[in-house]
Amino acid sequence: MPSARLESSFKLTAKLLGGACLLSLIQPELAFSQTMSGNQENPGSSEAPASEAIVVTGSRIVRNGNESPSPVTVVQTQDILQMRPGVLSEALSILPVFAGSKGTTSNPSTTGPTVGGNGNANQLNLRNLGPNRTLVLLDGYRVPPTSFNNIVDVDIMPQMLIQRVDTVTGGVSAVYGSDAVAGVVNYILDKKFQGLRLQANSGISQLGDARKVQAGVAYGRNLLDNRAHFEASYEYILNEGIPARSDRSFLNQIGMTGAGTSTNPYLLQRNLRQAGFPFGGLITNGLFANQVFGTDGTLHAFQNGTTTGSSGIQVGGEGGYFDATLAGKLYAHQFFGRFDYEVSDALKAYVQVSGNHKLNQNWSDPLRLNRVTISATDPFLAQTYRTQLANANQSTFLLSQLGGNNTRLDSRSLSDQWIISGGLDGSFGKDWQWGVNYSYNQSILNVTLNNNPDYQRLAAALDAVTNSSNQIVCNITITNPTAPVAQGCVPYNPFGQGAASQASLNYILTSSTYRAVTRQNDVTAHIAGSPFSSWAGPVKVALSAEWRRLAFSAKSSLHPTDLRDCTGLRFNCSSTATISDFTFPDNPKISQSVSEGAIEVEIPLLKDVPLVQELSLNGAARYTHYDTSGNYWTWKIGGEWRVSDNLRFRATHSRDIRAPTLYELFAPASTIQVTTQDLLLTGGPTSFAPIVTFGNPTLTAEVAHTWTAGMVWRPTPRLSFTVDAYSIRIANAIATISGNAPSLQNACYDSGGTSYFCTLQARPGGYSRTAANMATSNAVTTWYGAYLNLAAISTKGIDAEVNYSGELFGGPMNLRLMAAYQPHIYYVTPGSPTIDQGSAGFGPSGFNPAAPLRIAGFFRFQPAEHFTVDILEKWRGAMKQSGDPTVTIVDNRISPFATTSLSFTADIGAGSGKAQVVFTIENLFNARPPAGGYITNGSRAGLRDGFVAGDDVVGRAFNIGVRAKF
Repeated sequence: MPSARLESSFKLTAKLLGGACLLSLIQPELAFSQTMSGNQENPGSSEAPASEAIVVTGSRIVRNGNESPSPVTVVQTQDILQMRPGVLSEALSILPVFAGSKGTTSNPSTTGPTVGGNGNANQLNLRNLGPNRTLVLLDGYRVPPTSFNNIVDVDIMPQMLIQRVDTVTGGVSAVYGSDAVAGVVNYILDKKFQGLRLQANSGISQLGDARKVQAGVAYGRNLLDNRAHFEASYEYILNEGIPARSDRSFLNQIGMTGAGTSTNPYLLQRNLRQAGFPFGGLITNGLFANQVFGTDGTLHAFQNGTTTGSSGIQVGGEGGYFDATLAGKLYAHQFFGRFDYEVSDALKAYVQVSGNHKLNQNWSDPLRLNRVTISATDPFLAQTYRTQLANANQSTFLLSQLGGNNTRLDSRSLSDQWIISGGLDGSFGKDWQWGVNYSYNQSILNVTLNNNPDYQRLAAALDAVTNSSNQIVCNITITNPTAPVAQGCVPYNPFGQGAASQASLNYILTSSTYRAVTRQNDVTAHIAGSPFSSWAGPVKVALSAEWRRLAFSAKSSLHPTDLRDCTGLRFNCSSTATISDFTFPDNPKISQSVSEGAIEVEIPLLKDVPLVQELSLNGAARYTHYDTSGNYWTWKIGGEWRVSDNLRFRATHSRDIRAPTLYELFAPASTIQVTTQDLLLTGGPTSFAPIVTFGNPTLTAEVAHTWTAGMVWRPTPRLSFTVDAYSIRIANAIATISGNAPSLQNACYDSGGTSYFCTLQARPGGYSRTAANMATSNAVTTWYGAYLNLAAISTKGIDAEVNYSGELFGGPMNLRLMAAYQPHIYYVTPGSPTIDQGSAGFGPSGFNPAAPLRIAGFFRFQPAEHFTVDILEKWRGAMKQSGDPTVTIVDNRISPFATTSLSFTADIGAGSGKAQVVFTIENLFNARPPAGGYITNGSRAGLRDGFVAGDDVVGRAFNIGVRAKF
């Protein structure tokens, strides 16, 4: 019962300790220096020692203060985890600058290149330009990719010792290198942590699911007369998720139906059913056509629901439906250790290790029988029906069926990630600092697909006969007993829901594996200082160089080229079809070497003249050589005008790149089966056909130009405003396009078959909209996906932030409001209509949701000395269902959505340690997300969609935590 599970979770948490760190929602300008001194006894301090230099994210120039040449959003780790306990990466998605980030509730697909083998990996996405355009750093150093599509699963970060997270919302490739097109997310370590920190929390939804448990420990101390420092942390994280979408009643098989035309527009509907695939099994021809098997194996007339604009999809009736995972399961162990030693006053050496062992799990497609041939003498069939079929001289019949939850594809992605690094930091003279770093990074991804249908075995199991001992066996065990498929064959009973034995399912549903290994060696060096001074102050220079080599290889147990062996099988086998719908290709070892050199300069122009307290220019340039895709220059130029202590203006213009990844360049063909509406055929019926995707070695780097301009105004010491506008245009943008996308289908058919997009599908006939080509006999047989340099991606927007600190009823109070306005994200492809993914809740593979206006508000109030109240309000604006202008949608709108979270913190205990109990209610008012769906997913009733990724589908949830610092 939910109440029992809730009580159990609270009892578990009460037995655990947690770490203490005061939550401080402060002004962003002060946030740069908060706790930088490592003074854990005063974690609320907002001042760093005057002698300590701080490297502000967005620049490699060392600064004594908290200035930034680029717009930066800063959050303290404990701030954000206070309101969303659990995984730091998911908590960061609260910030409006992120849109389209992926996590456990992101409608994951199971395989395919867009998810890198892990559909539930936590991936950060700045401004919805794609996680592959967001560069992730750990203390300013590049974090290696953890998936084969070069995206970082940020759960590698040791969040027990992450002090803050800096997010640069602008292109900084000239400073940090390729991939920093949308910006940079830099995790900052607390490298001076002292003492022992313990923390734990447990949470559960009000429905008794989505249980979360987190426990961690961190330890740090000085050694060797304070010349050395050691720190380490361990954290255990469990999120049980929500295994089925039917666990939320409001997600009652929502999907889009129709063909998107003016006469048959797309329509969002509920209670959808697969009319041709009931759970009990539907006979589709002959004597018993349109009759379905009940749970007792008897036949009755199939009860149709209400027809929709999609062939084979009905509202209600006896049809089956999909029931995929709503929130994936997460299980992780995080490890971290660091040792540094002060060799002299001018030289420090260090070594550190980060590790993460993590399992992500989700369930999706069930076993589906699509008009399989069944013998009229099948012994599982009731004798009455066998007799009637014999009298009608009907030797076989066709049957379609959708399996239940026990046949769902079970995808388990096990990641082992390690980052081992060491280096030297030093200084010479008065103003110069230098450093070298080497890191070795390894990520091993092991994907296991359980319940993966083996169609050779299915064909054998469906052909049941009675042997001489009057036992029901597979026919092939009699006719060809030495055949590999005959070994262990268990006949399958398809006549009624639940009729099949578990032994037959175990025979048919096999496991396949995929192992991908990514390794990176990275050497960096930098030096920064002031060579001379001008009339306005010191000129600062930073030089950096980097060499890295990235290698990737993969091995699969089931390949797209593994075809069925039909020897000895009477029915349901085609020697040209793959053994399974879900396969991965092998990838022989491929590698990429990158050499880079960069310079950054800050030049003060004016100081202490009328209307100019300070005026400075910041510039950077980087030369990058890729042995796979060529040579590139990137640059950035920016300026800052400080009018007074209370008002300053800033602006930047940058040229940034994202080079094609190894997988985009050299990926072997990968195949995944999809159900798609075939818009060429009359009525747009659904087709069950593979998408084959492959790499493109001719790809070149995409090039972005980014403009930013903004202001920081602090009218009073307690109040500050920050506003930054931006414009980003990406040329030669690399994206995966699939021929089944509605806009690309229509572009092909409207061209009469001459468009390039017609090469992204295969048919037996032509591609123009003629009567002959629109017949069902011309159904698509294969869709193709390709990596291409698209013409352009462009977006504009405004980021804003307001901070206020004061008093309320005699107690301290802080208010922080953050907003992002981004009305459009245009994807421009020659020969195809422009897609506007801005304000769109759904899109083709790789296109994520982005509300036009996103707001997060943090309010903190301390009514008593040892008691604090925190409130989080997260809101997104209304969205469209789709940004595809070629389709017609009835009510193309998704309503706004908001959630409120409430947290109480109480100080407890006495003595030298500090301890706190934190109780948090997420989604306080149990808000339900508005319904939505992708326009091509209505052909799979209930499989995915139903809500915009990022909206809260868990509902009201309770978390209790304890944390202590000694």
